[in-house]
Amino acid sequence: MLEHASASAPPDDQVELSRLVVTDLDGSLLDHHSYDASPARTWLARLKQAKIPVIPVTSKTRAELLPLRETLGLTMTPFVAENGAVIGLPPGWCHARLDRPGNGRDGMVIKHPSVDIGFIRARLKVWRKRLDVRFTPMSELTLDDLTGLTGLDAIQAQLARQREGSEPLLWHDDDASLETFRRALEGDGLQLTQGGRFYHVMGRASDKGSAVTWLVGRFRALRGREPLSIGLGDGPNDVSMLNVVDQAVVIRGHHELTVNPTNPHLYRTQATGPEGWVEGMSHWWGNAFTPTNPRDAKEANA
Repeated sequence: MLEHASASAPPDDQVELSRLVVTDLDGSLLDHHSYDASPARTWLARLKQAKIPVIPVTSKTRAELLPLRETLGLTMTPFVAENGAVIGLPPGWCHARLDRPGNGRDGMVIKHPSVDIGFIRARLKVWRKRLDVRFTPMSELTLDDLTGLTGLDAIQAQLARQREGSEPLLWHDDDASLETFRRALEGDGLQLTQGGRFYHVMGRASDKGSAVTWLVGRFRALRGREPLSIGLGDGPNDVSMLNVVDQAVVIRGHHELTVNPTNPHLYRTQATGPEGWVEGMSHWWGNAFTPTNPRDAKEANA
């Protein structure tokens, strides 16, 4: 389980921040087909200039995120990988008593809130045989199958295979069998979440909402103030994240999946992908996104 840091004063070189952006990647900040983020570049530059963290919260692996974070200019912000199974913290988000510095391959402190991939894969084999249900885990897909399904190149597909705390799968059976399978996983302390292309199996304590809640708590403890948070996503696996932020954006997806957060401060975009991302950011924060009093801003934007 993740620890909760006690409050401490930020270092002298840390700017006291008041806002926080948490965002899905595929189909949201990144185009569903091309994985391009160009339409959002201006907004990303504005947020970086204002020292507002933009935190990727994604089903992608930590290995996939390493080059993406460099491309997007997000190397100094936290990240959430594998739908909440992996959390990465840069030095400015670490607590001296609770975090071992630099235990990640990319210099980040890595947190694993729940079970590891070995346990998940073992239980998937058990339940597939016991329930006689049909599905294909990502680990059993050929590289050609994976590139064909996702549009990733061979190198990117290899990075997507480097799982730590979740296993994507393709479901080939009926809805009734899916519910039986879901209940069986719950008995193992696992959960099944639907994404844009795959279902994802992970620990019960691992979801986007739990990870974002923990990061907001870490921000509060280290900075001594509550951030005004906005979340953006396009899929069912984003719902838990969208429910725990102050302002939520459902980006129109390239799918027919139901995405129904209960957050009362919700905006649905007309545009898809990064254009929709820009539309959602402009809706909530288009007038001013660096207020002097974040609590006043929260009331004004509610």
